[in-house]
Amino acid sequence: MRCDQPCLHCGSRAGSARPKELTTDEALAVCDQLVAMGAHEVTLIGGEAYLRADAPRLVESLSSRGVLASMQTGGRGLTRDKLQRFRDAGLHALGVSVDGPPEVHDALRHSRGSYAAAMGVIEHARELGLPVTCNTQINRRSADHLWEVSAALRDRGVRSWRGQLTVPMGNAADRADLLLEPWRVVPLMDTLAAIQVDAVQSPRPHELPHPLRTFNVTIANNVGYYGPHETLLRSAPGGMATHWTGCTAGVGVMGIESDGTIKACPSLPTAPYASGNVLTTPIADVWDTSPTMRFARDRTADELWGFCATCDYADVCRGGCSFTTHTTLGRRGNNPWCYHRVTTLAREGKRERLVQVEAAKGEPYDFGRFEIVEEPVE
Repeated sequence: MRCDQPCLHCGSRAGSARPKELTTDEALAVCDQLVAMGAHEVTLIGGEAYLRADAPRLVESLSSRGVLASMQTGGRGLTRDKLQRFRDAGLHALGVSVDGPPEVHDALRHSRGSYAAAMGVIEHARELGLPVTCNTQINRRSADHLWEVSAALRDRGVRSWRGQLTVPMGNAADRADLLLEPWRVVPLMDTLAAIQVDAVQSPRPHELPHPLRTFNVTIANNVGYYGPHETLLRSAPGGMATHWTGCTAGVGVMGIESDGTIKACPSLPTAPYASGNVLTTPIADVWDTSPTMRFARDRTADELWGFCATCDYADVCRGGCSFTTHTTLGRRGNNPWCYHRVTTLAREGKRERLVQVEAAKGEPYDFGRFEIVEEPVE
């Protein structure tokens, strides 16, 4: 939970370390359990993982036993020497957060010079031969600057760029003014698709043409769904075409918080989804038996409500991203940030907006509650 940037959209409310976080020995024991369970990849996130002195040891513990170890960072204080230590420990890839051009990024990160630092980390990673991906928080401040961001990343040889919506959890739960209006998911997806097509049709000198392109635009699980760009933005270059098939929390992913709390996805809010703790329960037992870990495996479309309960894609989609809908509306099963939904309502002359009716309490990974208001298209 320790962090060197006070980001306005931070879902964990990172800043200072918790009073009790996993010790080095406890964290290494977690690595042992994940290796034994056959984990394919482990990503160190935060706060800022590099602020823990033992983070390279965790990377080495995983990578030396065949687990891909990566790290997600804002890069504010990740120097070349620090990154070299992670590379030497076996770090497989680095993800860098870039949330807009300099003025937008620095404002969202509430840290002057943050953009320059992030770009510097990208350059350091390239010099060290470390694959770099980037992600961008998409909200009312950043949504109009996506072409600028993509150009800056392509110029620096970034191979993959992912867009994800800012969700009202943690600090962002206090900033309703940041949230993208649901109906804007259509121009957002159209823009990301146009950027991807441009990358394919007009590659830079250091990029390869489709299907081996080195710059790939992807969308996170909370952006979508079932519009004309679905397969373009969800399929891997040169791979089989794919589409959204439902939340993967507790299916192919889990999250472990800094105090050992186990969740079905690192993005999920803590209170409704805490499934156990690594200090008291074997992770494999939680994975196999906890209802809050298994919810996406066991649920049916019966939990859907509102528009999603009536949707033709209900049995496949299951209401989109669970963490997004739960932190917005107080429960899963009804997702207003959906391309298919927005265009369906638009044909009826309607659109939706969100109104906050309950504030968050100010705790890590917490959320308030919004209600959906339907209104005529302007």
